[in-house]
Amino acid sequence: MELYPDIAPKTVANFTKLIEMEFYDGLTFHRYVENFVIQGGDPEGSGSGGPGWTIPGEFQNPKLRAKMPRHRKGVVAMARANKPDSAGSQFYICLDTKPSRYFSLNGQYTTFGKIIAGMDVVDQLGKGDVMNTVRLKGKNEELSPPTEVQTSQ
Repeated sequence: MELYPDIAPKTVANFTKLIEMEFYDGLTFHRYVENFVIQGGDPEGSGSGGPGWTIPGEFQNPKLRAKMPRHRKGVVAMARANKPDSAGSQFYICLDTKPSRYFSLNGQYTTFGKIIAGMDVVDQLGKGDVMNTVRLKGKNEELSPPTEVQTSQ
């Protein structure tokens, strides 16, 4: 996974902080919609949990939103509740090659990364699959792009 701190700085900072805290280790993908998304990052496994804090929805900033990747296969975005500033730890990965499936999501969620290797593994994931270990790869002090995330299943 490649992260885009220049496009979603607060989101990437939050995501990397959670990785460094080993927050995601052992969590499951609690939501799977075939040919649409797989979602994880909820410590409760129900879709309603988080880290105990929320972050701003950076998609609300027109300058950042203009640079954010559109939803398409491999794009990673923060999941949230109905309020724009309600994202915490849950994220989803887009699974469909048809951008039209994601039309209603564009501009409504913060997209902050993309799967750059291993999409074939992501395609095989399902509800209940576990993120055994999540680590940052190639991170430097300033988190200059691109930063990669490695997972083991």
